[in-house]
Amino acid sequence: MGAGMFDAKLLEILVCPVTRAKLRYDREAEELISEAAGLAYPIRDGVPVMLVEEARSLAAADVERSADKRHYPWGGVPIAAKSALG
Repeated sequence: MGAGMFDAKLLEILVCPVTRAKLRYDREAEELISEAAGLAYPIRDGVPVMLVEEARSLAAADVERSADKRHYPWGGVPIAAKSALG
C-alpha cells in the first residue's frame, strides 16, 4: 500500500463522528462520505481526517449522483465486476 492509499478495511470500524452512521469511501474524491450527516471527510496521505471542521458539506446533487455507489464502499464497483477487472 502506497503512502497515499486508503485502507478500505478501516470502513469496518470508522463511523461518522456526528451521526455514528457508516461511511462510504469515494475513491475518486479521496473522501469518506456520511450521507446521514451530509458531510464528506477528506483522506490525506491515506489517513482519514475525521474532524467536522475539515469536512466538506455535500450538496443534494452529490448525494443523488452517488446513490448507485452507496452500497459499494470500495468505490461503486460490485465485487464480481471488481474481481473480473483484476
